[in-house]
Amino acid sequence: MAPVRAPAFCARVFVNRHALMVLEFPQVLELVAARASSALGGARVLALAPSTDPTVIEREHELVAATRAAIAGDDGWRPEPIPDAAPALARLRAVGSVLSAEELRGLATLLRSSRITRDAIAPAKRPRAAEERRPAGDGLAPLAATLVSAKAPESAIALAIGDDCQVTDAASPALRRLRWERAAARSDLVQLLEKMLARLEPRLRVADMSITVRNGRYVIPVRREGRGALGGIVHDESATRGTLFVEPPAAVELGNRIRELEADERREIDRVLAELTDAVRPLRDAMAASLETLVALDALYARARFADEFACVPATLSPARDGFAIRAGRHPLLAARAGAVVPFDLAMEASERTLLLSGPNTGGKTVLLKALGLLSAMAQAGIPPTVGAESRVPIFDECFADIGDEQSIAASLSTFSAHLRNLGEILAGATANSLALIDELGSGTDPAEGAALGASVLETLTERGTLTVATTHLGALKLLATERAGVVNASLQFDEQRLEPTYRLLKGVPGRSYGLGIARRLALPDDVLRRAEARLSGSERDLEALLADLERRSAELEARERDAADGHERAAARIADVTARERAAREAERTLERRAREESRAMLLAARRDVEQVVHELREAGANEEAARAARRRIEELAGAQAAALDALERDATSPDSLEAPASADVAGVALAPGDAVAVETLAGRVGTVLSLRDEEAVVAVGAMKLRVPARTLRRTARAAAPAAAVGVPQYGTLPDEQVAPEVDLRGLRVDEMEHALTTALDAAVRADLKELRIIHGKGTGALRERAGELLRGDPRVAGFRLGAWNEGGAGVTVAALR
Repeated sequence: MAPVRAPAFCARVFVNRHALMVLEFPQVLELVAARASSALGGARVLALAPSTDPTVIEREHELVAATRAAIAGDDGWRPEPIPDAAPALARLRAVGSVLSAEELRGLATLLRSSRITRDAIAPAKRPRAAEERRPAGDGLAPLAATLVSAKAPESAIALAIGDDCQVTDAASPALRRLRWERAAARSDLVQLLEKMLARLEPRLRVADMSITVRNGRYVIPVRREGRGALGGIVHDESATRGTLFVEPPAAVELGNRIRELEADERREIDRVLAELTDAVRPLRDAMAASLETLVALDALYARARFADEFACVPATLSPARDGFAIRAGRHPLLAARAGAVVPFDLAMEASERTLLLSGPNTGGKTVLLKALGLLSAMAQAGIPPTVGAESRVPIFDECFADIGDEQSIAASLSTFSAHLRNLGEILAGATANSLALIDELGSGTDPAEGAALGASVLETLTERGTLTVATTHLGALKLLATERAGVVNASLQFDEQRLEPTYRLLKGVPGRSYGLGIARRLALPDDVLRRAEARLSGSERDLEALLADLERRSAELEARERDAADGHERAAARIADVTARERAAREAERTLERRAREESRAMLLAARRDVEQVVHELREAGANEEAARAARRRIEELAGAQAAALDALERDATSPDSLEAPASADVAGVALAPGDAVAVETLAGRVGTVLSLRDEEAVVAVGAMKLRVPARTLRRTARAAAPAAAVGVPQYGTLPDEQVAPEVDLRGLRVDEMEHALTTALDAAVRADLKELRIIHGKGTGALRERAGELLRGDPRVAGFRLGAWNEGGAGVTVAALR
């Protein structure tokens, strides 16, 4: 069996372990490993190392993305238990070897976990709907193919060995029988010994003691002087030698029988274990591969959980020569300890090879330096780096680091000597595809010499093309960016008023050290500070003044940007509020319009019933057909005028000046004034309130409607009008001229629009005394056809209806016969 080892993609890895230790990469691995579900999965994470093969790195990130998708899916995949079955699988190599019950139980767990995991992540095992929900799951398909599924041996072991790793009675009929016989023999023996104990004299008994077992034999505890009274074999004595544990002669035979049954039971258990071992032996290689895959999946699960918890966005991997772009970058260990950290954005173009960070102490320079190294190391180890969207992380062939004070008394190394040793390693091994991280460059010696040496190191690495990030306090090094192409300055912002770091990165601007400012805040004597300022050279004072001016201008610009962003947000909020109000107004308008249509239909139906009643009464009174038809036509004309007015209500809105009218008018010799209650003849006598009068027309409120009607159709009444709705609706316009057509086309209308169009067409057809009305609704889903049928069935003017013939439009047309 192949040992459980680190993934193959770690074959080509960083060889500079010193840099990874300085960057605290092992601590990051521990942070990720803590999210594994098993010890084996955690160990696999701890064995990860940064690879240098772009193809393999891309593949690892694809697997992590597929695992994240599986975790976030509807099924919420989680790893199954992973036993440490490597020793048991190794023992299976030996022919004739027999595994213990505990080892076999571990293999059953391995088989079960392998089967369940295979079913969970194999695309062919999932239904099509689940496949569509988890498109990224295909990335785990190659791993699923290596998982074994053997239900028979798994079930056999689970049946024969319990959760306590003891062979159960269900393992074989012979074992069940032997255990039953042993239990019966034991019960008989205990009963015999209890009777013998009861017959002993009280002075020979031992208080609070009963039948017990010594050396596998059932015995009676008696006082030493009672041995003669009991007889038999003494198997043990108490510590005080005052109590003897005696097996009476009568119990020896039953005791021997129990021992024989126990031996038979052990032999049967060994036979069962051997049989189960032989059943799983052919699966040894498949189980070894499954164990490897399960451990690899658990390591992927740990990385996916880490990525989800720390909101890691997949980053683009790029060659080291192309520079990098980090968006919302965070130091992973700092994010884990502090929770909310200030993210940084930093980008370097292909032409920019050296970044020189400067600024005060405690400003976060070293943290940023380590974060840059860790983000690349994590990405190259297959761990999603803690970055935001649109980030581009470079792939290096090696990482070098000189960070911290590494002086050693044992090695006779001073701080400066330790820095020089590390710089020597960097200069000896760094290539154009390497990363060099240098902290406090030029420190530990004379500032002038340190600045000269530091500048020489940076120039050499820049010419070589090595991507270098260095921190310094030396002012001379800050000027290097103006002298050498490929070198850029950067600083971490510092609050000059509070003398506290803001941890915000500024590229292109060197940072001030704030040494004298911090000393002043710590209350050093003023005369000492004045002497220190006087000792500064003119160029240093000019540089500090220039940097201070740059920081002030940058702060002002940021404040303006924040104000502009706040103003934009406020404007967006106002726009959203106005949009919401408009939406609410439109909804209220639609509700009111719908209510008006419902009231209109109700009034029309009432008028039609009145029409039918009048026609019926005329016929009952013996009027001829022509007179009945004329009366019916006249009444329908009144109803048609009403319908046309309602139709105008829904189409037109009245202009504000149309509401202006005289305070009163003389209609048919009866004075009407706004506020009078009137009966509206065109609305079957419904009562309304006069709102205004103009010429021969009046604006009347009837319920929730306002309509303009001829004043001659109004008559005063003592009945009170129904209260008007709080929200107004458009007034009626003038009655339109109608063209009566033998058909109505409802295609493309909503159901509520179709109802109004069909009702209007029926009214016009009845007034024109048509015999049939052809209703075109189309085939479609059939919703318009069904609703049209419902309306026709409930209309008393419709004698019947049918679907159109083949030459009339077929199922897309309904032909209604009118009375």
